[in-house]
Amino acid sequence: MSGRGPGKVVACPACGKPSSFEPSNRWRPFCSERCRLTDLGGWASGDYRIPGPAQTPDVPPEKDEP
Repeated sequence: MSGRGPGKVVACPACGKPSSFEPSNRWRPFCSERCRLTDLGGWASGDYRIPGPAQTPDVPPEKDEP
């Protein structure tokens, strides 16, 4: 036995509060649904982009019609 208690506790990636990393925590590794949704919103808005060279679009530019 490790003597560390009933389960592993990690820092919530969104707010830093202690969060149980056990199957009983349905939001793991987050501490709450709010923190999970905050993180999901960051992904959806592009906050977690990896910097790299600018990409050119694959769609050709539209031609002006007379």
